[in-house]
Amino acid sequence: MNAIVPGELVTLNPMVRRITAPNPGMMTGPGTNTYLIGGNEVAVIDPGPEIDSHRDTILSAVGKRLRWILCTHTHLDHSPGARALHAATGAPVHGRSAPQDGRQDSGFAPQRVLDHGDIVDCGMFRLRALHTPGHASNHLCYLLEGHGLLFTGDHVMQGSTVVISPPDGDMVAYLRSLNLLLGMDLKEIAPGHGHVIPGPHEEVRKIIAHRLQRERKVIDAFARRNPATLDELVPLVYDDVSPRLHQAARRSLHAHLIKLAADGRIAETPEGWKS
Repeated sequence: MNAIVPGELVTLNPMVRRITAPNPGMMTGPGTNTYLIGGNEVAVIDPGPEIDSHRDTILSAVGKRLRWILCTHTHLDHSPGARALHAATGAPVHGRSAPQDGRQDSGFAPQRVLDHGDIVDCGMFRLRALHTPGHASNHLCYLLEGHGLLFTGDHVMQGSTVVISPPDGDMVAYLRSLNLLLGMDLKEIAPGHGHVIPGPHEEVRKIIAHRLQRERKVIDAFARRNPATLDELVPLVYDDVSPRLHQAARRSLHAHLIKLAADGRIAETPEGWKS
């Protein structure tokens, strides 16, 4: 598998190309993937962050053929680039409005707000929106109908698990949204970060199993410290993860605790979380 090179135009199949933004990092892997779908008329999924070189690479690849701009969600590495593309081409922006939790692209203003099951009819192809909250409450995946290719943004990433960060991130919703994909006819996943993933159902089952295994580690941690604060639980639950990732892990741990409290298995007390 070739390394992902930011700025490189990669043909994935006759209908789909990928350009990865130059924003590699701990949370973004090799960078945020922007997908170009179509030929004479093109749809772009996830224009990425506001980086001039990335905008110019997209515009160079699509020319005057850009007709639709779609965003999976409004985290700052996925949607801000939509403004410049819309200004340059007039192509309408599709997606869901940004939640106000301080981690979003608050200026995101879609011309079309998409609900679960809505179709974006692009003439030679159709993209079906799937509302998949969990990583973000406004998260959408897009199914390229008739091809079984699902563009998953941060719902499913290649090579790593996503952070679920309350209050907008929700572990219950995330697991429900993952289970939604198991009932669909899928052939491949085109993630927001990393390479195309074959065997999509197997991948989704692995993610669900990983999350439930982590949940069991949360419960087991209370045998060692009860009650416990978030900061006390992180090194117990994420003892298999590098300490440099513990700050991000703390956010997903919080989401696990909220889910377990909703399940009636633990409770939050003045002294901390208690089983």
